[in-house]
Amino acid sequence: MELCSSLETIVTLDECIKDMDIFIAYTLSWKVSDRAGNEGYPFETEMQELVNYIKSHHSLDSLKNDGTIRAYRDFFWKIGVDPTKVRPSSEALIRRALRNSFPRIDPIVDAGNISSAYTMVPIGMYDLERCTPPLTLRLSRGNEIFRPIGGVEEKLREGIPILVDAKNNVMHIYPHRDSIDTAVRSETRRVVIIAAGVSGVDRDRVKKAVDLTMRLLAKIGWSWCGSITVKP
Repeated sequence: MELCSSLETIVTLDECIKDMDIFIAYTLSWKVSDRAGNEGYPFETEMQELVNYIKSHHSLDSLKNDGTIRAYRDFFWKIGVDPTKVRPSSEALIRRALRNSFPRIDPIVDAGNISSAYTMVPIGMYDLERCTPPLTLRLSRGNEIFRPIGGVEEKLREGIPILVDAKNNVMHIYPHRDSIDTAVRSETRRVVIIAAGVSGVDRDRVKKAVDLTMRLLAKIGWSWCGSITVKP
């Protein structure tokens, strides 16, 4: 894919973001063919294996003491979000698995959610047809418009870490809320996959989250650049 030649520059981080001990792992992926084989939901086995894995490794009581979960919770407090009211997305997915209610949204999105639950790393997937690269992770300047998935349009306060495209459209509030404008849909054919790292989370774990997502997408006819960029 032509965009792979610019993989290193398709996402940049402002210096102020680097000062927050934020890092990301990302790659590009695109649909090659429709899924072949049996009809029905393609990740039935993988989702049941995930639920079994989560239940054997975590409980609702012990989850809050996990080092990775605590790192994301600490970051939430740092940016003014109460993680006991607004869960980090990866923690929310794990909690749903523990309750046997893991979401099925769309196979593309589900691949990221399965990977996120396994690794405890928040993962964002953004439709490249609905944004203008390069993308930048920066602090909000105040009054940017954000249209969250499942929410109402809002104006952002100053100092929030956000992902914007070249036209300054807000795609994501780091690392837990995505915009409906660049959300993956059934007709999506090209995506950028971004795993969100914070201080206290192992860089290899964040990179693994992207790799696992790609291995799942490959099962439903998707290809990718074959490499994962980690910044900074």
